[in-house]
Amino acid sequence: MARNKEFDEQEVLNKAMEVFWKQGYEKTSLQDLVDHMDIHRRSIYDTFGDKRALFMKALMHYEETITTRIQKKIESTIMVKQAIRDVFEVVIHSDDQYPKGCLTVNAAVELSLLDQEVSKRVTEMFEKTEILFYDLLIYGQETGEISKSLDAKGLSHFIHNSLVGLRVLAKTMEDQKKMESIVDLTLSTLE
Repeated sequence: MARNKEFDEQEVLNKAMEVFWKQGYEKTSLQDLVDHMDIHRRSIYDTFGDKRALFMKALMHYEETITTRIQKKIESTIMVKQAIRDVFEVVIHSDDQYPKGCLTVNAAVELSLLDQEVSKRVTEMFEKTEILFYDLLIYGQETGEISKSLDAKGLSHFIHNSLVGLRVLAKTMEDQKKMESIVDLTLSTLE
């Protein structure tokens, strides 16, 4: 007779995400996961598979978590420039609930050259962010907030690149004013 799970799957997946986010894939041992997730090793295997499968699920969970945070942040504004700033604010003003930086960027740097599936997933996540910026820019051009003479596609790539760079800086930098000035300069390209 199968036993009922004695844990909330989303809650322990969130804990796994935090460990991978903080330590990286290679530095995270299965024992680290057992300790932080507070479940048995067998439960990890039975529920999520091996360490790599758990990492991939944690990466997808991260994407959902960040997408939700960004959507909540930008849905309250009708101004495109403010919406783009709000995306950056999620990175700059991360709370103590999660580790600093970005799990997607960490995965790109650590694993994308070694693991084709991780590389594909990271590329898809980056493309979704670029599409978000592109859609915002097109909307801004339609409403007149942003000049139609600007290349929305090129700007979406540039803004995303700036966001990725800021995600790296956020991992090591405490200077909020410096990061905000980077955002200001990035947004000045929309003038």
